[in-house]
Amino acid sequence: MSKHQAPRPAGRAAGQRAGQSERARRPLSAYRIEQVQRVLGEVLQWALPADAVLSHWLRANPALGGRDRAELAEGVYDVLRNLRRYRQMAESGVGNATRRLAILGLAATRGAAWVQEALDPGEAAWLTRVEQIDPGTLPRGVRYSVPEWLEERLDQLPEPEALMAALNRAATMDVRVNPLKVEREALLASLREGPPASRFDPQPTPYSPWGIRFSGHPSINRWPQFQAGQFEVQDEGSQLLALLVGPRRGEMIIDFCAGAGGKSLLLGALMRSTGRLYAFDVSAARLARAKPRFARSGLSNVVPVVIDSENDVRVKRLAGKAQRVLVDAPCTGIGTLRRNPDLKWRQQPQALGEMTDLQHRILKSAARCVAPGGRLVYATCSLLPEENARQAERFLAEHPDFEQLDAAALLRNRCENLVLEGPYVQLRPDQHGTDGFFAAVFERRRAARAAEKPEVADPAETIKATEAAEVTEAMPAPGDGAAPTTQD
Repeated sequence: MSKHQAPRPAGRAAGQRAGQSERARRPLSAYRIEQVQRVLGEVLQWALPADAVLSHWLRANPALGGRDRAELAEGVYDVLRNLRRYRQMAESGVGNATRRLAILGLAATRGAAWVQEALDPGEAAWLTRVEQIDPGTLPRGVRYSVPEWLEERLDQLPEPEALMAALNRAATMDVRVNPLKVEREALLASLREGPPASRFDPQPTPYSPWGIRFSGHPSINRWPQFQAGQFEVQDEGSQLLALLVGPRRGEMIIDFCAGAGGKSLLLGALMRSTGRLYAFDVSAARLARAKPRFARSGLSNVVPVVIDSENDVRVKRLAGKAQRVLVDAPCTGIGTLRRNPDLKWRQQPQALGEMTDLQHRILKSAARCVAPGGRLVYATCSLLPEENARQAERFLAEHPDFEQLDAAALLRNRCENLVLEGPYVQLRPDQHGTDGFFAAVFERRRAARAAEKPEVADPAETIKATEAAEVTEAMPAPGDGAAPTTQD
């Protein structure tokens, strides 16, 4: 040691060595339990969706590797999926209840033996006890972790137990080919050539002609095929809505609730980037997330339009002008519980009435945009009759200028293996392996009254330039939120 160098305090050096030794002795499972517990502590406040909380937490901890992130996410989502059952089990333990939930989630995803290494004797004995409980002996709502209000509604549907079981399983990861850039068989061959994609066994989806399904949940952002715009993440059920819309080249089409743009992307590609496709949404942030997706896809016929409400002047300008209108309405999202399990805890039954009122208003407004002989498609990712068939029946009763088409027959003509009973399309995870989706198709009678007069003259010629400019000014620049996590 130099005579000018101060000696390092022995106590501090010893403390550092002790800390390093302690970290070396602690099993990885101990850290993982703490991480899952911290994330759950935020998620279970229900202030934000689980995916938003988890994304924020991962960005705040950039040192975590890919495997760490995957294990953490799997543990958190397993708890959310089984929260009612796990909470009942956690009541018999001691100590922090959220820690016990984290232990149960990681025991399910990583194995009880792996978790046991990090437990004290009391926790280990408790876990051994609850692991011996046969789920089949539990009440159905507890077994499948369904809130009581939702269990009552699902009980009114055919084969409710099979449906509850399917909703409580993790969803597959589906992607959708961009028909403008590549055929499905060519993309499959490319994905199967080698790692990383080949490790996830890409297979064609059984119904959608554009779908590919992976085993597991790969991180696709850096795959060259994705960066080249050859595919997007989209559940197979959502892809099938494009077959019901039936877009044609050169048409004017409106995606009334475009969100992050998943359905607009496919509709625009099927139009071969011709005509005009208006992507309406009340959220500038959601449309901002769609902008990089539109750019990556190579589409030039999509006009994103931020609207204030379903009665915005931008909507009224298109009265009677659109050949096809898709209303993928805001809904409870009950059909997506496989990938959004926190929804069943964040949704409240009293909100259902507000949601159905909003759906009714949106559908009524969208119908005004449909030209005589044009098609209107109403869809939700819900399984509840109040949001689905009852909305369709109410619409028909109030709109004699529309007639209903057999949506199931329209799909059967394109999907030979798809078994459906019309006139609606109702997809279920237990029967079709997709998210829960509903769709009804209406056509405006050609003999109906003349199309409503637009409030602004010749909108088809003026709206593209003016609205595109307005939307560009209104929308924030896209950021990290543009990552492909949607299944819309």
